[in-house]
Amino acid sequence: MAVQDGKVTLTGYVAEDVTKELAREIAMGVTGIREVDNRIIVQFGYFPPESNSTRGYGDVIDDANITTSIKSKLLWSRHADGLATSVVTERGKVTLRGNADNMAAKNLAGRLAVNTPGVVSVDNQLVIGNVRPTGVEVAKDTAPEAGTEIADSWITTKVKSTFLYSSNVAGSNITVNTSKGVVTLSGKLSSGAERALAVELAQNVRGVKSVKSKGLTF
Repeated sequence: MAVQDGKVTLTGYVAEDVTKELAREIAMGVTGIREVDNRIIVQFGYFPPESNSTRGYGDVIDDANITTSIKSKLLWSRHADGLATSVVTERGKVTLRGNADNMAAKNLAGRLAVNTPGVVSVDNQLVIGNVRPTGVEVAKDTAPEAGTEIADSWITTKVKSTFLYSSNVAGSNITVNTSKGVVTLSGKLSSGAERALAVELAQNVRGVKSVKSKGLTF
């Protein structure tokens, strides 16, 4: 396809006349297009070639964003000290490898990963055990150590960020306040399931002692 001075030229192959005509109609519906030169060739029985298996730049960026979001949520988790996790994403398919202290930590890591925008599937290969592999990709130095008093401002920021990094929760609709480790959530959500997920995500953040959710309505 080429566009010049409001004229678009369509090229390529399709299997049916109706597809060729549809391409023309779509082009004519684009703002600024005044004329369509439809050079698409109808070749009955034509099948488009399979897409290139190599990831494009956009795919790489999307996967990197997914990986960063998942790593961040795992790092802020109350189970972070028991997780030694490698996160690999390819075309939205996430693979978790490493160790978790227990099944609860492993399952939570899987839920945090699958509840991330752009994730297509999660292969949770975390092994239950306390032996950590070398080259751990979850850097603990950016989060408070377990057992230390965690600032309310840090908790509030991480709860809000966890919401924004999670699908199925309208994070921008939720107000978060923290006092002495007690998190209060308020705002209007779409369902009880969304409220339950918001509470679970908040409870998972390191330093949270309890979550008050009466202010969440739907």
